[in-house]
Amino acid sequence: MPGTAILRHVVTFGRVLREVGIEVGPGRVADALRGLDAVDVTRQDDVYFALRQTLVSRHDELELFDRAFDAWFLRGPVLPLVRRSDQRPETRIARAARETAGEGAEAEGTSELGASEQELLRRKDLAEMTPEEFERARRLMEAIARARPLRRSRRRQPDPRGDVLDLRRMLRRSLRSGGDPAEQPWKRRKEVPRKLVVLCDVSGSMDAYARALLIFLHALVGTGHGVEAFAFGTRLTRLTPELATRDPEAALERATATAVDWGSGTRIGASLADFNAVYGRRALTRGAVVVIVSDGWERDDPGLVGREMARLARAAYAVVWVNPLKGNPEYEPLAGGMRAALPFVDRFLPGHNLSSLEELATVLAGIERRHAA
Repeated sequence: MPGTAILRHVVTFGRVLREVGIEVGPGRVADALRGLDAVDVTRQDDVYFALRQTLVSRHDELELFDRAFDAWFLRGPVLPLVRRSDQRPETRIARAARETAGEGAEAEGTSELGASEQELLRRKDLAEMTPEEFERARRLMEAIARARPLRRSRRRQPDPRGDVLDLRRMLRRSLRSGGDPAEQPWKRRKEVPRKLVVLCDVSGSMDAYARALLIFLHALVGTGHGVEAFAFGTRLTRLTPELATRDPEAALERATATAVDWGSGTRIGASLADFNAVYGRRALTRGAVVVIVSDGWERDDPGLVGREMARLARAAYAVVWVNPLKGNPEYEPLAGGMRAALPFVDRFLPGHNLSSLEELATVLAGIERRHAA
């Protein structure tokens, strides 16, 4: 395996790629290290192609990878590492939020003013919202939460651009033409919602955001089967039944009553250990996208956080960490729990306002398969 210095460079380079929108998880980093072990690391081309082959899966990510590689390994000029607007068309999440905002504005007969107010609301910190703003934000959260990560099912459905010939339909249709297969119907594998597991920190340090994030969890649970919600402070509490009711306020009251450690200290490692031992054994995380919402403050041993995150990442399809503190441009992941968790996180996102929740929904809707179907 490459030396410690190369290991540190590749892990950090993976974080750089995640920040610019390229899906890089622990599995791909491990593949990259194995690739570097098989080439001459003193040759720039060998290192470049080994990393590109293992860390990039889409053609539109090549430019971002090249610029990140030049900036990180070659100390080239650092240009803005963002996707071009023509590479990211309006997603169904953004469209749903825009349509919801437009409906509210038209109902009041003030479309231009309403759009401006909605934009300000999207950028306002969740911890600073008034009750009236929070009610308007709740409607937008419901629109944002409609996005779900998808997976390819073993079942197939008719599709003229499919990759497999539908023999049954072809034989049935051939009866109309005396047995001549004049038509060739095709089919492809269906896309169905992937399991989604959300663990939300409700400790004292997250109290300013916990209420808003639980409303978002309520909207996620309401999208259908396959969503599990948990809260943790000093212990882990399953909240899926409490959040399954239609009324968000009633769901919030039931959730806060069930989570008896609301506003207490934070034991991330112990909560993750409990989750892995109880629910991991039931295969709840196998093939699921796991979202952890926390500021990363850990009052116990951060080493336990790292060990349990490694265990979680091995079972989950992808791990996304949402930290409201990351919305501050000067934020650095200095908390021990956060530092211990980051090597096992596929995407590290802010969660301090509606705009960042839209980003989270976009990431969830666009997470790609890490393994072959």
